[in-house]
Amino acid sequence: MRSVLIAAGIGLIMSILLTPVAIRAFRRQGLGQEIRDDGPESHLSKKGTPTMGGTVIVGATLVGYLVAHLAFVGDDGWGFSATGLLLLFLMVGMGTVGFLDDYLKIRHRRSLGLNKTAKLVGQLIVGVTFAVLAINFPSNGLTPASTVVSYVRDIEPLALGSIGFVILAYLFIAGFSNAVNLTDGLDGLAAGSSAMVLASYIVISFWQFTHDCASELIDGCYQVRDPLDITLVAASAMGACLGFLWWNTSPARIFMGDTGSLALGGLIAGLAIVTRTELLLVVLGGLFVAVTLSVVIQVAFFRATRRRVFRMAPLHHHFELAGWTENTVIVRFWLVTGMAVAFGLGLFYADWLSFAGL
Repeated sequence: MRSVLIAAGIGLIMSILLTPVAIRAFRRQGLGQEIRDDGPESHLSKKGTPTMGGTVIVGATLVGYLVAHLAFVGDDGWGFSATGLLLLFLMVGMGTVGFLDDYLKIRHRRSLGLNKTAKLVGQLIVGVTFAVLAINFPSNGLTPASTVVSYVRDIEPLALGSIGFVILAYLFIAGFSNAVNLTDGLDGLAAGSSAMVLASYIVISFWQFTHDCASELIDGCYQVRDPLDITLVAASAMGACLGFLWWNTSPARIFMGDTGSLALGGLIAGLAIVTRTELLLVVLGGLFVAVTLSVVIQVAFFRATRRRVFRMAPLHHHFELAGWTENTVIVRFWLVTGMAVAFGLGLFYADWLSFAGL
């Protein structure tokens, strides 16, 4: 437990301290955000706000994870794991795709960076590499990921095989990285919501660690590889998000950009894959799902009827144009995320109670 607190604390401290340094550096380099021409008029004042703050989130996560290991590896007798390193690879890889996207936006002074094809290719390379590696590196008969579709644990009748798993994992990673990216439209909305989802994975993975089949064969134990290392990654990332949120909350002094949103979305999807809770993430990340669906519905309905369902998509802009202030939208969406996380954790615990016979 001490290592988890160290990981979260270091991630938080590094993010709080490094973000103002990044703000000054990005301002000197002229790395300011470009704003959509068709967005809410209230957002035009945000033009020029430093972006690519996701570099701080990724960096603080890496440092938090590393320090937690260096501080306790001698006492606890465990070192870096394949699962933890794969999660960090996924975060850094998706963050790199986002960084290129942000850089091109700034260089060309427009709100669009990488074209859709280039962005999807980048996500494809990172996602498929993660998926292929995740079904290797066995330890005690377990690999970091399973080729079986999971809810709270593997659903054995839904075995996909290696190729099927790689395809599903890519779609899952690309889907949630883009979902967090779409949600990152208001000050602090994506950072706060991501922190709550990451907190739920701290609870889930640490519970799996204390009820791991490798150490304790009991009814309902979890077949998960390296659950404590998963907890450290989630804790480091949560701390990094909270530290960044200190400077990103309205009025934001820096934006995470695609660098942060793609990195966080990819990491969250990776956490679901390695904890065998893929379908549960649809509940835990309910806000991200709703925001994405609002865009899909808007585009599909407009193409079919030339009319719009929402005043504007993604969903948070619809409520802004309906008269809600930005802060009202942010806080209420945070509340929605909190309720989704609470409900998801309730489902996770209910599964455990069914095995315990309570």
